[in-house]
Amino acid sequence: MIAVSAPGQTAAVSVFIDPMIAELDIGRSAISAAYLAGTLTGALAMPFVGRMLDRFGIRRVMVAIGLIFSIALCSLAAVSSVIGLTGGFVAIRMAGQGALSLAATTAVALWFERRRGTALGMVSAVGASAIALAPVLLESLIAQWGWRTTWLIQGVAVAVIVLPVAWFGMRDRPAELGQFPDGVVDGGADPTASDWGFTRQAALRTPYFWVVTSAIATVSLLVTAVNFHQISLLGERGLSSAEAAANFIPQTIANLVATFAVGYLADRVGHRGLLVACMACLIGGLVLATVVAPGPLAVVFGLLVGAAGGSVRAVEGASLPRYFGTAHIGAIRGTVSAIMVGSTAFGPLAFAGVFQFAGSYTPALLVSTAAPVAVIVAAMVIRPPERARD
Repeated sequence: MIAVSAPGQTAAVSVFIDPMIAELDIGRSAISAAYLAGTLTGALAMPFVGRMLDRFGIRRVMVAIGLIFSIALCSLAAVSSVIGLTGGFVAIRMAGQGALSLAATTAVALWFERRRGTALGMVSAVGASAIALAPVLLESLIAQWGWRTTWLIQGVAVAVIVLPVAWFGMRDRPAELGQFPDGVVDGGADPTASDWGFTRQAALRTPYFWVVTSAIATVSLLVTAVNFHQISLLGERGLSSAEAAANFIPQTIANLVATFAVGYLADRVGHRGLLVACMACLIGGLVLATVVAPGPLAVVFGLLVGAAGGSVRAVEGASLPRYFGTAHIGAIRGTVSAIMVGSTAFGPLAFAGVFQFAGSYTPALLVSTAAPVAVIVAAMVIRPPERARD
């Protein structure tokens, strides 16, 4: 399910930007603004989606998400103006980048406890790898069939994959089948007893909740900005369009390794140190992007950016259920997803504005390092809450 969310993710959308600018006669700032509006509007739905997951379960909500996502992708094949493009961005960012990923990772959080970090790491790593590789495939399809047909192909693929897997393959919670998280057998115990946790309102009053949320929002904002303009940004440094698109490959490798590793470590060590390591990778990637060149430096840049994106997802996915429980995890993660998706809206427009004003992405990259530095300070100072089942 995370892999199939690729058409709504920035990495996949990025390869459509230049062809759509050329055919629709829309400026880079205008299309970035449409992406911002679409992403922000889609983000507003995430708390609602989280509550629906708690109320109606993973299975039914995921089917509804798949239908909306498929229709939206097919509709983008017919856009002819910035208004239609904005509407399409609203739907694919809400359903793909937000809701489908939220439903999938929430399902893992509900079905695992002792090895939740490892399980989330495995699921997120494979899904994120597919997302990061998607631009290479999509660029080939666009070159052969055009961007409109490629949007349509993605819409059909989502319907064919998501709907049957969601309906026949998903179950809401272990207690629904009389089971326990991690497959533990506990004869005579009540399966629902494992469902404990903070309400959303209580979680929002906890400082550590905002440390985790700030971390994932920072990475989402800045990695989205870099990925959205990656062809142009790396082109400024001497890479061809093909080389810039191929840089998603080292990002994929780093994303895969970091997600597995951090997910494994999240079950065994404190999460604050993992957040600091994630932010350090992000800072390194942003600084290196100002001097990157074809060859080894470009590969290291991709590794750092990919590691930041993969590790923060693993930490967030493991931290929230560990410290806030699973009874209301849909509503809690829905709020985090809303902030995360909303943050991705501002990065592309901010970088486009700086590029238009300064003729370079360097000022935006350097100023952006202040955000992960602030998260590092907060992670070192603020402690997570004690686990409480009351």
